[in-house]
Formats: sequence, structure tokens, C-alpha cells
Amino acid sequence: MNSRRTFLKGLATVLALPSLPSLRAASAPAAASPTRLAFVYIPNGVNTQVWRAATPDSLSATLEPLTKLRDHFSVLRGLDHHKARANGDGAGDHARANATFLTGCQVRKTAGANVRNGVSVDQIAAQQLGHLTRVPSLELSTDPPRRSGNCDSGYSCAYAHNLSWRSETTPAPAERDPRYVFEKLFGSGDEKADARRRFNQKSVLDFVLDDAKRLHKRLDRDDQGKMDEYLTAVRDVERRIQNAEKFRIAVPEDKRPNGIPETYSEHIRSMYEMMALAFQTDTTRIATYMMAHDGSARTFPEIGITSSHHELSHHRGDLETLDTIAKIDRFYIEHFAWFLEKLRSTPEGEGNLLDHSMIVYGGGIADGNAHNHDDLPLLLAGHGSGTITQGRIITAPDGTPTTNLYLSLLDRMKVSAERIGDSNGTFEAIS
Repeated sequence: MNSRRTFLKGLATVLALPSLPSLRAASAPAAASPTRLAFVYIPNGVNTQVWRAATPDSLSATLEPLTKLRDHFSVLRGLDHHKARANGDGAGDHARANATFLTGCQVRKTAGANVRNGVSVDQIAAQQLGHLTRVPSLELSTDPPRRSGNCDSGYSCAYAHNLSWRSETTPAPAERDPRYVFEKLFGSGDEKADARRRFNQKSVLDFVLDDAKRLHKRLDRDDQGKMDEYLTAVRDVERRIQNAEKFRIAVPEDKRPNGIPETYSEHIRSMYEMMALAFQTDTTRIATYMMAHDGSARTFPEIGITSSHHELSHHRGDLETLDTIAKIDRFYIEHFAWFLEKLRSTPEGEGNLLDHSMIVYGGGIADGNAHNHDDLPLLLAGHGSGTITQGRIITAPDGTPTTNLYLSLLDRMKVSAERIGDSNGTFEAIS
């Protein structure tokens, strides 16, 4: 028994492993699968008319890619972010939407270094649960990071480009390079050794193959299949990052290897894969993913849209522009559906990763033209380890802060928090 534990511990220090039930001693009780918490942010509002066309019996055209997952998510209606409103501070709805989304706090209007926000819900969870995993929390984005400058009507770029906040004055910067995220999850922790491995075009799996083969023999048939699929997934992600690096000419200022894919779709998919692998291996239980910052001028040539998203969001009621916005909304939903399906197809315990996850998807602006922060476009996916009933449209009473939902999610993570930002209770309608 001791030799097996030593072997497993040695392998796990090199490569995070998924849950493999057949490795447990026959007398050991099955450990409960941990509950994961994630937030996915979309910018600039949505075409609310199409988004809200969803009914209990049919999904809207925007949400249609989620049809096969209908029993695994719910549409949330009536949740607001009061502190994203001006409240006397004037223009700057995009910066406030981004900064307030996970904190529920009114940010200090400043373009300088004296920023002030609040601790975000993910970091409240990480402060209490982060010691249980290799990575306390994972912050992802497909946008370049910015921590200074004026990004929106007198608001610091720190607000517009950061979703997660460790303290009132310190954001938790998101990582946009899949290579760096991969190394964070699967690297040895020795930067020089990992750099040599990349220079010699070695895979992280090259260093564990012999141990993995010995482990494979000890597994039952189901776990052998699970292990094979996992190692294949790790290698596929690594190979795509390597391919992206081959065709990148520009070198980032910080000299990190650049594994950013050529297309936005590939970039999004890579980051979702990282989050899924991190959850599968229990490398972290808490993650945030900012698809793009609010106010983003990103274009979408992959779906034939060459105009700026931000510019389009100021649609002024133009039907053609609204149709274009709906296409962007659906583009993001298609990728989210892919991520949820990946979690659902990953077995864990008596269920799968989606059963043991809680994932909030949405943004801090409802209609980009109105810049309103009430009845936000929000979805809640996953079953929270059996504590959430899905497949519904869940409507909150008028004026309910979104942070009430967050408190209810923290309760399910066994995280203690009296309040988050402007919360005034919990939102147990999700039960």
C-alpha cells in the first residue's frame, strides 16, 4: 500500500491526474466529488429581443445550440447589477459592467492607480478553498491584459480588463496565452526545466509515460479508458499550442512562449479546454473566463462580421444591426455549448463533471444600446452536486441583485460569506 501511494504521489507531482476510482483501496470509502464554480463573461450586451424569446418549452434562436443540454442549464431573468449604474458617477457603463460583475461594488472613478473595487465572488471562494488544490483559482481571457490608462470615460483600464479582484485595490489578472495556462496546470514548476523541454520539443507526457504505463496496468477497464482519454486530451491541447507557436512571428514583451491560436474560435476552444482539464484533475475548483472586455471592438470574420462589436452594440433599433448582434450572441453560445458538452462527457464518480459544477454565463450589460444593467442576460449551468434543479426559466423578484445568486452558489461550495457587494439575501429559487 505504501509503495503504491508513493508511486501515485510521484506521478501526480509531474502530471495532474483525473479521478480514478479503481485506485482506491477496497476498504476506503468513496470520496465525494468536489463542486466546481466558474464564471464566463460576454461583453457589450445582447440582442435582448431574441435572447428573451426563450420559453419553458422552447429555446430562443440565440440559445438553440444548447438544445441537447436543456436539462443541464436554466435561463435566469430579473437579476440586476445596481452598482454598474452611474449612481452619480456619469458615463462609463462598460468599465463598471466589467468591474462590478463579480464584486457587486461601486468602483471608484479614476483613471489613475488609486483604484477601488471589492473582492470578487471567485476570490472569496479561493481564499477559503484554494489551499485544497494546486492552483487556488484560474483566471482566463482572450483579451490582452491592461492595468493602467483610461479605458472608459475616466475609468482605469484595470476596471475594464479585469473580472476577478483579490482585494479592493488588486485585480487578479487573467491569462490569455494557452501555453502559459498549460504550463501552470501541467508544468513541473521549474521554469528553466520547462523551457528546456519546450526547446527540445518534448511533451510533458514524455516524462511520465513509463509511470503512466505501470499505472495503466493497475486500473480496471473503465479507468483505463478514462486514463487513455485524459492523456490523449492533454497531448492534443499541447500539440495545438505547439502548432500555434510555430506560426507566430511576434515575441511578447514578457518573452513568454506565444501559444495564442490564429483564430478567435480556436483561442476560445483552447481556453475552455484548459478549464475543463483543470476541473477534471482537481487542479483548481474555481475559474473565471472573460471572453472579451466590455467595450471590446473585436470583429468576427469567422462568421462574416467585420464591424466592431462595440460599434454594433449601439444599434439604435436598426433591424439589420440587431440581426448581426444576434449572430455574435449565438457564436458565443455555440462555444459555451461545446464546453458544457465536454464537461457532461467527462465521467466522475456516479455522474460527470457537469453534475458537479456551477457555471454562470452572461454579462453586466443587457442591451448595448441602452447600457442598462437590469434583467441581465444570464444562464446557470451544472447541477451543483445535486443542489440545483435545471431546465427552467427562473425569474427573480424585481430589483434582485445578481450577488444574491452568488451567495447561494457559495453556500453550495461550503464557503462562508455574509454578503457580496450589494447583496441583500440569497437566491434559493435555483434549488
